[in-house]
Amino acid sequence: MLTVSRSAVDFSGLGGIWDGPSHSGNVYCGHESVFQVFFGRNGCRVLRTKEEKDHPDCYQQQVQKSGSVMVWGCVSALGKGNLHFCEGTINAEKYIEILEHNMLPSRRHLFQGCPCIFQQDNAKPHSAHIAKSWLRRKRVRVLDWPACSPDFSPIENVWRILK
Repeated sequence: MLTVSRSAVDFSGLGGIWDGPSHSGNVYCGHESVFQVFFGRNGCRVLRTKEEKDHPDCYQQQVQKSGSVMVWGCVSALGKGNLHFCEGTINAEKYIEILEHNMLPSRRHLFQGCPCIFQQDNAKPHSAHIAKSWLRRKRVRVLDWPACSPDFSPIENVWRILK
């Protein structure tokens, strides 16, 4: 735990990357999030005795079908990037496809050739050797990210609002 806390403190001293307009404007954050979705008619199921008639504790919400959808998106101080709906589990190969078709166009749109830094967490698909190699080949500068620190990313606030 000391290592994680130490790296978080070290990270917070990286020149105020989120604080000043000279730094925060060149960072864009990409991340996935899972959203729960419900389908069909939502009705109520009532379990009660005659004595409990119309008692609110006896009503139970009923969902016909439920599921989830994973979404990848990116944001920066300059605006929002692409939003991509993911199918299945994200492995390194799928992650590279997402970056190719969504992150790169978002970077071009948001920064128009100006220097910028991509922020991602340390999830396995993000830190896989092939993903890191792909990012190097595409000349994507990546912000070093402290382990176990997802809440530092501004995009987490976007996901919380949407959920």
